[in-house]
Amino acid sequence: MIGVMGAGAFGTALAVSLARLGEVVALWAHDADHVAEMNAARENAKRLPGVALADNIRPTADIPDAGPLILAVPMQRLRGVLETHADALKGRLLIAACKGIDLATHLGPVETIAQVIPGAQPAILTGPSFAADIARGLPTALTLACGDAVLGERLQQALTTPNIRIYRTTDTHGAELGGALKNVIAIAAGAAIGKGMGDSARAALMTRGFAEIRRLAQARGAQPETLMGLSGFGDLVLTCTSDLSRNYRFGLALGRGEAFDSDTTVEGVATARAVTEWAGELGIDMPICSAVAALCAGKFSVAEALQSLLSRPLKEE
Repeated sequence: MIGVMGAGAFGTALAVSLARLGEVVALWAHDADHVAEMNAARENAKRLPGVALADNIRPTADIPDAGPLILAVPMQRLRGVLETHADALKGRLLIAACKGIDLATHLGPVETIAQVIPGAQPAILTGPSFAADIARGLPTALTLACGDAVLGERLQQALTTPNIRIYRTTDTHGAELGGALKNVIAIAAGAAIGKGMGDSARAALMTRGFAEIRRLAQARGAQPETLMGLSGFGDLVLTCTSDLSRNYRFGLALGRGEAFDSDTTVEGVATARAVTEWAGELGIDMPICSAVAALCAGKFSVAEALQSLLSRPLKEE
């Protein structure tokens, strides 16, 4: 059995894809009413409407007691979920499927799992992907990062499905930070497009934003090749160019001066604040992330944020 904790769109899509392997997939939700609705309708109408749940997907409010667990919960809720269910998660294989940096601790998903659940075997599944594509069976490539190379190979085999191809690495820092920081850059890219500043401005923000990602991640021990892969550059490209990206759409709304759905999780907002604080402590220059944090906090307008970047001292690339 494989368990997916978190019945949002992405967790549900992963459960749908994993179910194609033929084994039982437990799909956990904290809300018993939500579980009952999924069991009755055989779909997750709240989060991924129109996608049928196969017979071997079992919505449940109980933590599965066997097999690896994929933690598909928002980053800012991950610690709370781990603490609440610590006894049931001791010694388990825990694979994070969230992207971000914890506001309180400045830790990523793997580091958070290791801190809260000593003895757990943590990993992260990340990369350029949208729930709708995965659920529809469209081809997707992801990175599985696990510090234990042998365990990582085992998980790679267990989690690869007919439409999800998984590449593995032991570089958890690179995978965590590439996936987290690209959301911040996606907000900047969306804001530029929403403000009518054009594709050239977006390309510049993506390129210089990637330089910021590399600076911080490599200072934390990440490997350059990880950042050039799916969980870094690949995820950045997708998130900064597609209307399916919540972070990009949030940036578009900022640029256009429009309201955004408050029920939609936008991980880049909290990550921008966390990474700006963290980079300041480390003495690392991250002007785009800092501008996004100020923009999200209402301290800058989009025009002021972009002007602050354009007016920086000239330098070599």
